[in-house]
Amino acid sequence: MRRIQLTIEYDGTNYAGWQRQSNALAVQQVIEEALSRLTGEHVTIHGASRTDAGVHALGQCAHFDTCSRIPGEKFSYAVNTMLPPDIRVSRSQDAPEDFHARFSARGKRYRYLFYDAPHAGALNRLTHAHSIYPLNDRLMQAETEALLGTHDFAAFAASGSAVKDTVRTLWRAEVSRSDNDVMLIIEGNGFLYNMVRIIAGTLRDIGSGKLEPGALKKAIETGNRLDLGVTAPAHGLTLMEVFYALPDTHGIHVPPKGTS
Repeated sequence: MRRIQLTIEYDGTNYAGWQRQSNALAVQQVIEEALSRLTGEHVTIHGASRTDAGVHALGQCAHFDTCSRIPGEKFSYAVNTMLPPDIRVSRSQDAPEDFHARFSARGKRYRYLFYDAPHAGALNRLTHAHSIYPLNDRLMQAETEALLGTHDFAAFAASGSAVKDTVRTLWRAEVSRSDNDVMLIIEGNGFLYNMVRIIAGTLRDIGSGKLEPGALKKAIETGNRLDLGVTAPAHGLTLMEVFYALPDTHGIHVPPKGTS
């Protein structure tokens, strides 16, 4: 048996998220079925991140085991001929037998995009969350400082989350603007369910004047979800990269344990 590592990008609009489901089509299922046809084996893939319905990816990582003799770097070319145009394997390679797409990861980078304009855009409607109110991106950037470092992010988890350990380390959180596009880039060793979308929604509410500055810092201290803003829509979120070696963490200590 060989272990193959895949880097995957997808438009999540038409899928019920990454993880295979019994009652809806997910990205994992589509790729598994393509790989099974390609290899003649029953293939199960393991992804680094269980992205939600509507969330996109440019750097999702996954692995699978196979007895196929197809060279590792050729899997991407072969399987892409069997995939729909909104899912692509951008890279494939042989991986060590102890590599695990989820448990070997050290961190992730996400991007969230807002479009602030009087009217929603036609061409960016699937990748940007629309804000009818102008966003103060400088104020939003200042607010991100409260997120950096190791904190208990219990207030930033969606209701129903079963995770017991809510401590995470974030080493990058930046807001920038290009014309009407306001972009949040966030990196950390792990994220709770809906955590990035809750952060993005809170920053939008602060930037539009709906929420007082200091909400992020207050929520970290109180652990109260009600101190934060609404959860931003899924379609503005993209998983950009999964880290298997830590990038520059800007002097912030990152615990050695892998990401969740």
